[in-house]
This record gives sequence, structure tokens and C-alpha cells, in this order.
Amino acid sequence: CENCSACISVRVLTKDFLPSKSMKKVLKRNQDLYYAMQPAKVTQEQFELLRRYLGSRHGEGSMVDMTFEEYQEMVESSTVNTYLVEYRKFIDNALYAVALTDHMSDGLSMVYSFFNPEVETRGLGNYLILKHIQYCQENNFPYVYLGYWVQESQKMAYKSRFSPMEMLGPSGWSALKQSL
Repeated sequence: CENCSACISVRVLTKDFLPSKSMKKVLKRNQDLYYAMQPAKVTQEQFELLRRYLGSRHGEGSMVDMTFEEYQEMVESSTVNTYLVEYRKFIDNALYAVALTDHMSDGLSMVYSFFNPEVETRGLGNYLILKHIQYCQENNFPYVYLGYWVQESQKMAYKSRFSPMEMLGPSGWSALKQSL
């Protein structure tokens, strides 16, 4: 927005990241899920999960009325190496979460993610980030980009838990020092 600098691009330094005790519990809680990287082609199943997520988590937001065609445009019109990471339950193959992800030369950029809002105790939003970090650690990618972060935003507060983190400023990337 013009004359505003509240939105800050942030990235996690994967080499130095260590999950907290609560993050380890999130990983354990979701051991019954597996992920698969899919081409950037939307499905009706994904769209239905997105609609449930938006209705539950962002009922007042501008995306709540997104059509299938708009979702398709968001996913399939990317000019970079984009894919969808689907998270499914082993036992019945049910779709639990999706992360629209760009593969960068130095890591993964989490463009947008959504998940089943009926299973809130799983901590799926945090789980998706943790799995992206694990993937980068296993493949020697130094960063997971989390998009924008606004320090005063309660809805974005979760991002600050994934440290160490850097922010993009006028002089480039630098350590994000937070007083939370």
C-alpha cells in the first residue's frame, strides 16, 4: 500500500532452525499424514477444501467468494516453478491440506496454504511450514519464504515462531529481531 511499510517479506533460515517442543508435538500429531508434490493443476477436491477453509477462517476476507476459475488462475498462471503440495491421510487418502509452493533456487516460497478447518487441534498451518522447513533441510536449501509478515497482525503472529528469520528491507535481507 502506498505510504505504508507494515508488510515485511520474511524467510526462515532452515539450517539454523530447531523446532520447539510444541512444534515437535504438531509433527507427532500429524504422523498419519503424507505429502505429495503435484503439478500446478487445480482439482475440484482442492477447491472444495479451499472454500471450507475460507468460510471458516476468513469469512470476512476478499477471497471468500473466490470462484473455481479464480482459484485456477491463482495456481496455474504462475511464471515460476510452482506446484501444489497435498497432505493426505494414510488410512483413507482424505485431503487435509494444500500448500501452493514456488520452488526457488535457494528454497521454497509458501505462496498460499489452506487446510481442513474441522481438525483445528492438529495445528495444520504450523505443520505445513514445518514440513517445508524439513524438506529444505533435507535438500540443503537455505530458506523457506513465508511471504509477508505484519508485526501488529494477530493473524500473522504465528510466522514469528519460526526463527531464526530474516526480513527484507531497503538494504537487503537482515536478521529479524523481534520483541514478542
